[in-house]
Amino acid sequence: MKATIHITLKAGVLDPQGKAIETALHRLGFAQVIQARQGKLIEIDLDESDATTARATLKDMCEQMLANTVIEDYEITLHNDK
Repeated sequence: MKATIHITLKAGVLDPQGKAIETALHRLGFAQVIQARQGKLIEIDLDESDATTARATLKDMCEQMLANTVIEDYEITLHNDK
């Protein structure tokens, strides 16, 4: 089973990389950019066919290593292998 994990900083947490992106876009003439936030995208191929078990395993991975849950949120998306 394939999964995508999108990790972002929680609302209210300062994002210096996002601010740098926002500033650079403004300098390039993209004045319509209001805010930029930077995150991580992790793709995982998991040897699991049961979606419930896969989601629980991925949640454990996020909680234990992939995300700093004090300052980051994460969203798990499962994809069908077809």
